[in-house]
Amino acid sequence: MSSHREAPEISKDPVADSSDLYAFVSPDDPDTVTIIANYVPLQLPSSGPNFFEFGDDVLYEIHIDANGDARPDVTYQFRFRTELRNDKTFLYNTGQIKSLDDENWNRRQFYSVTKVDSHGKSTVLASKLPCPPCNVGKISIPNYAKLAEDAVHKLKSREKVFAGQRADAFFVDLGSIFDLGTLRPFQDKHLVGQQLFNYAGKAVNATDKTNVHSIAIQIPLDMVRRDGKKRVRAKDAGAVIGVWTSASRRQVEVRGDKGGNDVVVGPQVQVSRLGNPLFNEVIVPMAQKDKWNSLPPSEDKRFAEFVATPELGALLPVLYPGLFDNLAKFNKTKEARADLLAILLTGIPDGIIEGFQNNTGALQADMLRLNTAIPPAAKENALGVVGGDLAGFPNGRRIADDVVSISIKAVAGATLPLVKKDFKADAAAGLVEQGLSIKNVSASLLKKFPFLPTPFDGFNNPS
Repeated sequence: MSSHREAPEISKDPVADSSDLYAFVSPDDPDTVTIIANYVPLQLPSSGPNFFEFGDDVLYEIHIDANGDARPDVTYQFRFRTELRNDKTFLYNTGQIKSLDDENWNRRQFYSVTKVDSHGKSTVLASKLPCPPCNVGKISIPNYAKLAEDAVHKLKSREKVFAGQRADAFFVDLGSIFDLGTLRPFQDKHLVGQQLFNYAGKAVNATDKTNVHSIAIQIPLDMVRRDGKKRVRAKDAGAVIGVWTSASRRQVEVRGDKGGNDVVVGPQVQVSRLGNPLFNEVIVPMAQKDKWNSLPPSEDKRFAEFVATPELGALLPVLYPGLFDNLAKFNKTKEARADLLAILLTGIPDGIIEGFQNNTGALQADMLRLNTAIPPAAKENALGVVGGDLAGFPNGRRIADDVVSISIKAVAGATLPLVKKDFKADAAAGLVEQGLSIKNVSASLLKKFPFLPTPFDGFNNPS
C-alpha cells in the first residue's frame, strides 16, 4: 500500500515492484508536469554491504496517454547498468563519497533514458547518467543532499530527470488496516475492536523511516498534451493525460552453472504496473492480482466488476456496525458504484464537480488522470478533490495527498451523491480517515524537483 507488496508474485521481486506513482503540475515550474515512479519498497536504510539498487535486468517505463485510448502516446524507458570499481573488497565504499565520480565509491549505477512515440519510434535522450549512492551515513557521505542535487540532469530534449534512492513519503497504517480493516481512530467502533478498546487509537505510519528507489521526470506540458499546446482550458479534453508505470523482465532467464553468468533471452514481459494508488492492492481479488500486473490498462474492463461492487464497500457496514447504514441499504440494491467507476476507470466528466473534469472517455482503464490545465494549489488540502482542492488526487496525485483516507471516504459513500442525487452519505463517510498525514513522515519534502525527501541514512536509522 499504495502498491507495496500488493500481489503474490511481485512481492517476491521487489526490484521490479512499482510501489507508488505520482503525477502533478510542478509547483516549481507550472509549465511542466512531474511524474515520479517508485520501486524497491520498504528499504531498511542500514542494509549494507549490499545496499539497494535498480535492477540491471529490469526495463522501467513511464507511460503517458494523451487521447484516452489507454495506450501510450509517449513512453520514457529507463535502463540501468551497475559497475564495480574494485573486485577485491566487500565494501560499498572504501572511503568518503564526496562526488558522483568519487573513486571511493565502489558500486555505482548509471542509466539511459529512451523516449518512444506512439508509432514505436525510439530515441535515446541520454546515456550513462549517474545515480547517486545509497545514503550509507554521514561518515561515508558528509553531504548527501548535494550529491543528490548533482544527480538531477537537464536533458537537451527539455526534460529533467533523476533516478536514485529517496525517503518513502507515502504514509499508511498498514499494521491496523490489514488487521481486519481496523482504523485506529475508530478502533472502539470496530466490530471486534470495541470489545478490546474503549478509546480511539493513534495511527502509526508503517512506512516511516524506510527508503525507496525513485525514477522522476519533469516534462514540459506541451510535450504530453494531445495537440502539443502550451495553453489549454481546464474543460478541454486535450488538457487531460493518463499516466501509469510498469516494470518488465525478459521472458526467459537461465541460471549460470557453478557461478557462471546468467543468460536472459526473449521479449520483455511486464511483471508490474501501477496507475491509481490502491487499485491492485484493495480492489483486485488476490487470485487475479498477478494477472492484473501483467496486463495493459486497455484491458481493465476485465476488472470493472470489482470497482462497481468493491469488497471493502460491503465490509465497512459489517466491521463498523451502525456507522454505515445508508451504505448498507445501497449495497442491497446491487447498483453499480458509478462514482468509483468514474474516479478510477474513466475519469470524472465535466458538470459533476464545478470547474473540474479529468475524463478520458468511455474506455475503462486504470490510469492516474491529470488535468494539466489546473495549476498547483496555493495551499494544498491533503484530501484533494474531496477536500475542495482540484489540484489533488484523484486529479493526478501529489506526494502529500492522503490517498488512503480519500479512498476510504469514497468507498464509504462520500462521493456517491455526486452521481446519485437521492443518496445521502452516512455522517461517518465524511469523518472516516486513517489518522495520518505527511507530518507523520520523518523527513521533509523538497520544494523543487525531484521533491521526495533525502533518504534516511543507515548510521542514524539502523532499524
